[in-house]
Amino acid sequence: MADAKDTKEAKPKADAAPKTAAPKEEKKQKREKGALPNALKMAGEGETQVSPASGVLNMQKHYQKVVVPALMKQFGFKNVMQVPRIEKIVINCAVKEAIGNPKVLDSTMNDIMAISGQKPIMTRAKKAIAAFKVRKGNAVAVAVTLRRARMFEFFDRLVSVTLPRVRDFKGISPKAFDGRGNYSLGVREQIIFPEINYDTVDAVRGMTITIVTSAKTNEHARALLTEMGMPFRK
Repeated sequence: MADAKDTKEAKPKADAAPKTAAPKEEKKQKREKGALPNALKMAGEGETQVSPASGVLNMQKHYQKVVVPALMKQFGFKNVMQVPRIEKIVINCAVKEAIGNPKVLDSTMNDIMAISGQKPIMTRAKKAIAAFKVRKGNAVAVAVTLRRARMFEFFDRLVSVTLPRVRDFKGISPKAFDGRGNYSLGVREQIIFPEINYDTVDAVRGMTITIVTSAKTNEHARALLTEMGMPFRK
């Protein structure tokens, strides 16, 4: 009788093992399957934890492992927090045709959205300018501000893909700093960006790309952007 009772109690334990193991295995597979979509979702929300395929993580690692030690050695920084960094990138596209036809800004917004991966805003005139027939409050430009993951992703595309597409490109000017560590780059045509479909462009428009850094001097900002891969003209 004791042997029969022992065998009856042993069966539920043997049967219970697969039931507990299966849910654990399913949860593990779901976590692994959902890891990439979750990372891409966080990238869309502007977080830094993104897929390495986007190029963002590689640029951030390059800054932390290459740029920071190089600048600390070059300028004698004793603290990592003293090393300059890129804080944001502002893309601004002024459209003079919008004074007479505000609908022109719709296509411009689509172009800037495709280039930056973020919805831009319309900027309006703060004061009236009679010489240009501009009234206060008129929508005259389109702008977008990129930070964190989207900022790194855009910068990576700018220096590695977009600028080399310029015809007879020999580098950008090293003198376009404002004295406070910020750099402004003028782009004459939006079609140099591979995200723009040339067949759908209604007009060729330029834009200004301003890279805002935490540097206090032009020298520090130039060294930062050079280490980050900015192709300055020699």
